[in-house]
Amino acid sequence: MSIVVIGYILYLLISIALTIWVARTLHRNGRVFLVSAFRGEEELADSVNHLLVVGFYLINIGFVTLNVHDYYEPESVQGLFEVLSPKIGTVLLTLGAMHFFNMFVFSRMRKRARLLDEPPPVNPTGLLQPAPVPYREMVARGQGA
Repeated sequence: MSIVVIGYILYLLISIALTIWVARTLHRNGRVFLVSAFRGEEELADSVNHLLVVGFYLINIGFVTLNVHDYYEPESVQGLFEVLSPKIGTVLLTLGAMHFFNMFVFSRMRKRARLLDEPPPVNPTGLLQPAPVPYREMVARGQGA
C-alpha cells in the first residue's frame, strides 16, 4: 500500500471521527438549549436536534470526501503529515464555523422566544391618536386647497 493511500485512509478516519464526536457532543448538549429556544416544546426541539445532526453529517462528510484528493503526492512520512495537517485543520475550522453559525441562529431564536414571554416594557396609559393624513392624500380626495 502506497503512502498516498495511507494518507487518504488516515485523513478520512481522523476527519470522520472528529465529525462524529462533534455531532454527538452537539446533539447531547444542545438539547437543553433547543428546548429553551422552542419555549419548552420538547418534541419539536428533539426533532430539530436530530435534523441538525443529519445535516451536520451530510455537510461535513461531504466536505471531507471532496477534500480527499491532493495534487501533491507525499513521498515520505513527513510529506504525509505536511499534506494531512492543513486538510484536518480545514475540517476543524469548518466544524467550528458551522457550530458558531448554529449557535448564532438559535441564540436569536431563544432571545425572541424569551421576549414573547416578557410583559410589555410600559403599561399602556391610553390610546394613540391616528397619524395625520398627508397633504397629497387630502388633495387627491378633494379635501385640500
